Amino acid sequence: MQIHSPSPLHPARKLDRLGDEIAELSAHLDAATARLLELIRAFDARGGWNTGFRSCAAWLSWRVGLDLGAARERVRVARALGTLPLLAQALARGELSYAKVRTLTRVATPETEARLLTVGRAGAAAHVERIVRGWRCVDRRAEAREAKHRHASRALRVYLDEDGMVVLKGRLEPEVGALLMQALAAARETLYQRARRREKTVPDFGSVSAETFPVGQQQADALALLAETALHHGLDPGTPGERYQVVVHIDAPVLADPEQPGQSVLEGGTHVSAETSQRLACDASRVVMRHDDDGRLVEIEARTRTIPPALRRALHHRDQGCRFPGCGLRFTQGHHLRHWAHGGPTTLSNLTLLCRRHHRAVHEEGYQVARLPDGALQFRRPDGRPLPEVHSPAAVPADPVKALRACHEVQGLRVHARTGCPSWLGEGLNVGWAIDVLHPLAQTVRSSPSRCESG
Repeated sequence: MQIHSPSPLHPARKLDRLGDEIAELSAHLDAATARLLELIRAFDARGGWNTGFRSCAAWLSWRVGLDLGAARERVRVARALGTLPLLAQALARGELSYAKVRTLTRVATPETEARLLTVGRAGAAAHVERIVRGWRCVDRRAEAREAKHRHASRALRVYLDEDGMVVLKGRLEPEVGALLMQALAAARETLYQRARRREKTVPDFGSVSAETFPVGQQQADALALLAETALHHGLDPGTPGERYQVVVHIDAPVLADPEQPGQSVLEGGTHVSAETSQRLACDASRVVMRHDDDGRLVEIEARTRTIPPALRRALHHRDQGCRFPGCGLRFTQGHHLRHWAHGGPTTLSNLTLLCRRHHRAVHEEGYQVARLPDGALQFRRPDGRPLPEVHSPAAVPADPVKALRACHEVQGLRVHARTGCPSWLGEGLNVGWAIDVLHPLAQTVRSSPSRCESG
């Protein structure tokens, strides 16, 4: 009797199994990514990142170690999926890859996501990218037909309200509005990172008070930064530092102690808090005026800089940007650790650089900063906790793949090697035909003599 030993698997079969394992694990990772995006969306909406960080993306960059651009994209996709349940479910089941979903969320709406879902299931990631580019091209054509009407309705009104607030109302042309929106987004998300020397920079954790507020308040802060930046870079060809100034009148006792009676007003009479005046006086030109008991001006001193130019150069050379943990922005203001109105000296050891928003956080929002005996700066939240709070690394199972599969089995998710495989069989892709069939404006596009195809 001849005994046959089991023959080893054919090399091709081994490779097939290896490929199946790669595909199955990739689908598991996509399903886990859907859960991650769901958590990010909830964390962002509830403002869990607002503990000294400027945005949810900045927090992710610090806590998880993502590149800031990748973190912003995660937040964008997470927000988009909140209104796109079909795409969210397909990702959660591992049927669509994160790359496909990320691309589709650039154009998908609740009305079009069902059509775009079929694109994601049928084609490869490259096909999805090409169709989305073509889709956006058709959208731009439809918008161009309305450009003339929009141009006629442009307007901007700026006026002073009864309580001293400045009110803006207006309508801008799409290209001007897009420019403004991009500028506001840059101010909110990067605080003008164009001033940085490298394209890829340290994560910006700038604002401690930006994005938990309503969008209107966020935009107001961004617009203030844009105005300040424009004047700082000489928007007016003359002498912008002289022609455009914010003048504050404050009594010396109020500057030293906000509880003391006295004035703290802008030029024109609008009241501001003593804390705001202290912040502005940290790094500004100073003119001391003395009055007699009847309020008559009896003496005025020459204008001086709170921080002399030579000392400022040394300060910029030492700090190289905002010193708030994780910020590093180049566009900064000098801050007295102990205010000069309280007797603090204007010396290098008593100064540090802070960006505009973090300077406000220290003066008006209760954040604290002090220099330790070793020269290091210590920042604390309003409740006294140190900032940032360094967390220990997350615990990782000995076999993370096995743990991930077990977690999905408990959830009833059945993932296999064909879960995320597209139905594409290698045929060529006609982007123009696909857009004609899928896009809601297909009828108007078909009548056009030319067709926009991206390849």
